[in-house]
Amino acid sequence: MNNNFLLRSLMFVPGNNIKLLESAAKSKADVLLLDIEDSVPNSYNKQYARDTIQQFIAEGKFANYSVFPRVNDRESGHLLKDIYQLTIPGIDGFMYPKSTKGEDIYFFDKLLETIEYEKNLPIGSFKIIPLIETTGAVLNVQDICKASKRVLAIAYGCEDFITDLGGIHDAEALSLFTPRAMIAMAAKANKVVPIDTVHINVHDLVDLEKNLKIAKNLGFEGMLILNPKEIDLVHKYFTPNSLEIENAKEILDSYQKAQKEGTGVTIINGKFIGPPIVSAAKKILSKYEKLNKNKKNVVVINTLSNVSKKNSDTDQNKFKLKV
Repeated sequence: MNNNFLLRSLMFVPGNNIKLLESAAKSKADVLLLDIEDSVPNSYNKQYARDTIQQFIAEGKFANYSVFPRVNDRESGHLLKDIYQLTIPGIDGFMYPKSTKGEDIYFFDKLLETIEYEKNLPIGSFKIIPLIETTGAVLNVQDICKASKRVLAIAYGCEDFITDLGGIHDAEALSLFTPRAMIAMAAKANKVVPIDTVHINVHDLVDLEKNLKIAKNLGFEGMLILNPKEIDLVHKYFTPNSLEIENAKEILDSYQKAQKEGTGVTIINGKFIGPPIVSAAKKILSKYEKLNKNKKNVVVINTLSNVSKKNSDTDQNKFKLKV
């Protein structure tokens, strides 16, 4: 799917916590995942979360963000209220949890379609980010990607996955490696964006960086976030730097010149430039263009080499969110 969404950092925020919602509205995150599911207990709080999210949207507090509420699953008894009340301007789509197969996403797609029709909204207005957090979902991840044209990205939820597996989240994250690789490959094979799992130890930025290196090597393009202090480091790894941008421009210029001259390929600094490298260069420039369209990210690009690990450490870290 071609999209204009910037998906480097997707931050969970409990939808019923006004203090954390206010903090999120001042954060550098690309996407706000406003939670109505695991971190919001019982029907009363879930309704309070829906009402609060509507209020923040109406007041324009999330106008500079892509907003995807994490709704409750189809067997919860809350899903219909979630999406009927939040299919409103200012909401870009929904994170759907606990899907185990493509049929779950197909069902959710049709539910959204029915509501869009009833509200006289264009069909397909709201996108879907399935959360891959069960063993079944990992094994069926290709079907999940293909189940709806609304699927913009897929995100890995490691803690529920490990619980479902009956395994152990080991210090080296070896038990996470295979599902990580499967999710990234399935996403790329179906032209959706792979988003890596949360980093549970939010205060350990050294370990976060180690995981970001793995994520980038595997092909992930963004990460789920639990705390604003993680955002700068995440953006460092998922934002093209100035050298990558210049190299990409040089590759495309040289390749286009070669095409005009009928040679088809070219060589830069002794490196053969063929279609795969040209495709990678186009992706870098596409992400750069998305960043330029978003005013709050201009400073990030210009100061990328000076990214600081010192972040505003709000009370976001005080809540524990099951992902």
